[in-house]
Amino acid sequence: MSKKNQLVFKGLTIVAWIIFVGLCIEAGALLVNFGMSLYNPKFIAHLYQKLDLSAMYARSEWAFYSMYSFILVIAILKAWLFYSVIRLTFDFNLSKPFSDAVAKQITYISYVTFWIGLLSYFAREATKQLLQRGFDTDQLNQFWADSQAFILMAAVIFVISQVFKKGLELQKENDLTV
Repeated sequence: MSKKNQLVFKGLTIVAWIIFVGLCIEAGALLVNFGMSLYNPKFIAHLYQKLDLSAMYARSEWAFYSMYSFILVIAILKAWLFYSVIRLTFDFNLSKPFSDAVAKQITYISYVTFWIGLLSYFAREATKQLLQRGFDTDQLNQFWADSQAFILMAAVIFVISQVFKKGLELQKENDLTV
């Protein structure tokens, strides 16, 4: 294990922390705005990221709450995904990368990524249904435009987790023969 690899790994850990903090701030702001909209519906016109859903709320509270619930759950899952990545960086050892904890964590990350993609896909389809009913949904597409990318990424991460599990088996077998 070279110093260059350690430096790159520490740099990636720092980037993961920065992304995690940003996603936590976004999820927290969305959660606070949602709470404020429950307390005072007049606040809906001034939501986070200039997300004005007051017309949707006025027309159908059910549509507003369902779309905002999708936004909240996806934002929280994205923050949780990067929390899992940070936990992985603590478990990962560059000198002996194949461990049971790492294999389980990578599998878990693939599941969370898949759920983000799946929920984003369902939210996008629900948005299309609302658009057909005359709702203005242009502002919502930014929250789930990357649903296919998350599903594909989940598949790739799952394959990597299976490679890690096989590597762990080979490592254990190698340790027994030596």
